[in-house]
Amino acid sequence: MGGLFTSLFNASGALQVYGRVFSVIQNNITNANTPGYVRQDQSLLAEAFNPAAHLIGGLLAGPLLSARSQFLERAVRYQQEQLGASQQKAADLSRIEPLFDLTGKSGVPGTLSRFFDSFSQLGVNPNNLTERQQVIDAASSAAQAFRENALGITQVSNDLDTQIRSSVEVITQAASEIAAINRHFRGGSDAAQDAGLDARLHAALENLSQVVNYSALRSADGTVSIYLGGQTPLVIGDKVYAAAADFSGGQVVIRDSQGSDITGQLANTGGSLGALLEETNTILPGYLATLNNLAQVFADTVNAALALGVDLNGGVPAANLFTYSVANGVAASLAVTGITPDQIAAASVGAPGGNGNAIAIAQLAGQPAINGSTFIQAYGNLGSQVGRAVFNARQDREAQKDLLTQTQQQRAQVSGISLDAEAVKLMQFQQSYQAVGKLVTVLDDLTRTVINLIP
Repeated sequence: MGGLFTSLFNASGALQVYGRVFSVIQNNITNANTPGYVRQDQSLLAEAFNPAAHLIGGLLAGPLLSARSQFLERAVRYQQEQLGASQQKAADLSRIEPLFDLTGKSGVPGTLSRFFDSFSQLGVNPNNLTERQQVIDAASSAAQAFRENALGITQVSNDLDTQIRSSVEVITQAASEIAAINRHFRGGSDAAQDAGLDARLHAALENLSQVVNYSALRSADGTVSIYLGGQTPLVIGDKVYAAAADFSGGQVVIRDSQGSDITGQLANTGGSLGALLEETNTILPGYLATLNNLAQVFADTVNAALALGVDLNGGVPAANLFTYSVANGVAASLAVTGITPDQIAAASVGAPGGNGNAIAIAQLAGQPAINGSTFIQAYGNLGSQVGRAVFNARQDREAQKDLLTQTQQQRAQVSGISLDAEAVKLMQFQQSYQAVGKLVTVLDDLTRTVINLIP
């Protein structure tokens, strides 16, 4: 009887273990598309079997095994950081590119061409008030083109500030989520076996990597500490040390929970925030500075040239043609003064009523004015710089997409869920379960028979 009861006990235990296996398989299938979830496997342990030593054997359910590869997880997060940065840069710089029309038909190049052409026309009829007014109108158009260019860059920059605020909020929200998960890990040892909790953690880590560069360190109690830029604490245990964006100065500064400047740890290091900081603090100010320099040299050169001539009345010009404010941005503030047509100095000092100065100003169009380039060429160089940056950003974005896809596929091969593989396991253990079930039935019948034989 002891042997029958022992066998019945072992068989019943095996059915319970297989029930746990079925639960794990079912959970894998259910969460096949859950963000952060990886394949789980129920390990099986054979009990010691030695009848002579009264070791009855049997089957035990071991620990739940996760197929997660921390190496591949870090690789995916790194590629997410790089893709987040390249996508951000490609999207933002693509908004700058249309501001620079290099065809010469519109925008700054077109209006500069028409401005110098107006002086050529004035050289034909230097005393014609209509031609003089056309010079003023062409100057107004050129100034407006510079202002529109500067305004476009400024608008994109302002939008980046808004996105930086949003990115910092996303970082704080992700940090709060990770801290809450860490609380569960500290709350009990069973949390380490919680596949759902593990999935939430890694989904949060992957979402965070799209926004900012960071390092994640796993502690013995299962909690994860997050360090922005690999240096500044963001999450330690269940505590969040939130960062903040400071827009009070000339550049955007990211400060840690103690108020220290950590911008250098994050700018151009990966994630959308890294790209945003590089763009708003370096790239766009660089474009605007070049545009301001071009506008200032153009205005100063034309004003200086006009000052060398005489107006329609034979006198020294009473007003400049262009005015601007360095404090408010030259390109953004460039405008035409209240100069009147008769005050345009078309004649040379030695030849009042002539066209010498008008011709000299018209010839400025073909003269090197900025680093060996004409005004239009200098603008074209800036536009080409923007175009190259956009092209490189788009190329980098596509390359990073491919790299991320490859890394995700590698991770899926190691730790992803194959419905076909889970179905094969299900059939395998179903056969084992049925076999043990038949054994239980036979043992039960034998036990009943033996009991009935007892008088």
